[in-house]
Amino acid sequence: MSILNQLACALGRRDEIPNVELAKKIVKANDVSAIKELVQNLNNKSKDIPADCIKVLYEVGYHKPELIAKYYKDFLFLLNHKNNRMLWGALTALSAIVKNNPKVIFDNLSAILECADKSSVIAKDHAAKILTTLSEDKKYQNVTLPILIDFINVSPENQFPTYAENAMHVLDKQYKVVMKQVLETRLPKMKTPTKIKRVEKMLKKLS
Repeated sequence: MSILNQLACALGRRDEIPNVELAKKIVKANDVSAIKELVQNLNNKSKDIPADCIKVLYEVGYHKPELIAKYYKDFLFLLNHKNNRMLWGALTALSAIVKNNPKVIFDNLSAILECADKSSVIAKDHAAKILTTLSEDKKYQNVTLPILIDFINVSPENQFPTYAENAMHVLDKQYKVVMKQVLETRLPKMKTPTKIKRVEKMLKKLS
C-alpha cells in the first residue's frame, strides 16, 4: 500500500495527528522505502500531499535524522518553493539533519538565511537553530558566530530571549562580550516582564 494513503489529507483529516503517528511508525520500522516515497512526492501536483509529506519527513528527522539526512538536496531545493508551508517545512527538516550534514548546510547558509528572511517565524526559529548548531563546530565558528549574533540582535522580542539562551553555550570569550552588549542594548526596549527576567538572568551569567 502506498504510504500516501496514510497521510492526513488522504484520510480526510485537517489535523496533523495522522502525520505524526505515521512518522513514529516509519521510525520504528526503519522504513527507508516510505521515506523515499515521501521525498518523491514533495513536488506532487496536489497542494496537500507535499505539505503532509514534508511534515512526516521532518517529524522523522526529530527522532531519527539519519533516515532523512541523505535527502538534503531535496530539502535545499524546496527553499525556492512558492508555498510558505514548504519553505519552513524544508528549514525544519534541514535543522533536524544539520549535525549529519554540517558542511552541506554551511555551504548553503546564504540560501537558508534568505529563505528564513522571507518566510515565517517558524522558519526563523529553525534558521537560528541551524546557526547555533553550526557554531558548535570550530571549523565554522568564525563565519557563523557573527551571523548568529546579528540574527539574535534583530530578532523580535518574542523570539529574542530564546535565540539568545540557545546560543549561550556556543559563545567563546570574545562573543560572550558581544552578546552581553546585545542584551544590554535590547533590555531597555523590552516590554514583556517574563522576557525581561530571562534577559537579566543571562546578563548575570555573563557578568
